[in-house]
Amino acid sequence: MSIWIFAVCIDGMSKIVVNMSVTLDGVMQAPARPDEDLRGGFAHGGWAVPYLDSDTARALMTEGFPNAGGLLFGRRTYLDLYAVWPKRTDGNPFTPVLDNTQKWVASTTLEEPLPWQNSTLLKGDAMEAVARLKAQMAKDLVVLGSGELIQSLMRHNLVDQYVLLIHPLVLGSGRHLFPDGGAAASLQLVDSKTTTSGVVMATYNAKEV
Repeated sequence: MSIWIFAVCIDGMSKIVVNMSVTLDGVMQAPARPDEDLRGGFAHGGWAVPYLDSDTARALMTEGFPNAGGLLFGRRTYLDLYAVWPKRTDGNPFTPVLDNTQKWVASTTLEEPLPWQNSTLLKGDAMEAVARLKAQMAKDLVVLGSGELIQSLMRHNLVDQYVLLIHPLVLGSGRHLFPDGGAAASLQLVDSKTTTSGVVMATYNAKEV
């Protein structure tokens, strides 16, 4: 997955925030590259790239990473990002952020040492480990990609905020951020803005369901 998920800090405890690019019909799969996620025969990979103008990129950098105390991944997203970002030499500002920020990975199949610098495998039950991190950290715990991990976080009431980059695009197929049969959520809109490419950045606080 790409750089579409962040977290925000409040009241001395880190606050987990899902920041995700989605289409109007709720698809989150493979926004950044054609070969990013081909599950289910998905043929629309890279759909968000045409909308990533300087306005949107600036919003991502100024409203997401500056307050990040750590990154949280599922296995698939971690390995996908590791395969791409550390090798980039084009001066993209996300590269040093990803390399230098502490990364935690929720996985039952990966083993330490993890390949990417500043990476730690969460031990034991992943949701218990995330809850401990959330209580201990003074800055944001940033989740990147990891749709299945997000659903687990939602079921355990660990997501505090959603920043959805809603693209003016309908794909008709693909994996959804909020799938049928997934965890329920009650949200309160607290902010919204529109980029020059027509992407609506809507911020929602999560409420108890």
